[in-house]
Amino acid sequence: MQYQISGKQIDIGEALQTHVKSEIGEIVKKYAERPTDALIVFSKSANEYVCESTVHLSTGLTATARGHAHEIYAAFDSCGEKLEKQLRRYKRRLKDHHRVRTQPVELSSASTYILAGSEASEELEPEDLQPMIIAEMETKIASLSVGEAVMQMELSGTPVLVFRNEGNSGVNVVYRREDGNVGWIDPTTTS
Repeated sequence: MQYQISGKQIDIGEALQTHVKSEIGEIVKKYAERPTDALIVFSKSANEYVCESTVHLSTGLTATARGHAHEIYAAFDSCGEKLEKQLRRYKRRLKDHHRVRTQPVELSSASTYILAGSEASEELEPEDLQPMIIAEMETKIASLSVGEAVMQMELSGTPVLVFRNEGNSGVNVVYRREDGNVGWIDPTTTS
């Protein structure tokens, strides 16, 4: 497994890097098969240290966790506990014995855009209905089953996930509803 351990405007010592590698290695070895890489970023927010970790698995799933504390080792330990809890919770799904994924998750490219927000106080009525694009980036859309997409959304902690449905090759969306349930948009099933 490849590790990328860095700090945003703080120095990360060799002792912390060794500690992070051993702890993340143990967590991932215990709960997941074939991890590919781990990205751990330390930063400082006011008087607290923040640790953010992202672990990519060969199944295409990504587990993310974030921890914060007044000491840097405690921030990492908090983050590690959250990561371990996520992987433990989904271990059965990650090792789905009924459906063994023989191929890695297929990724297709897509463009993402960041649009400027509108200030109601500045303009009462916009001149045109075209929003101003601030940034354009490339992203990857994974081909997943609906169950894998829901698991990926929950692992990453995002409220919405766009994916290509393996069942019908259509672009689908799963999202967290206000009532706590998960919604699924599949435009191909409409008549």
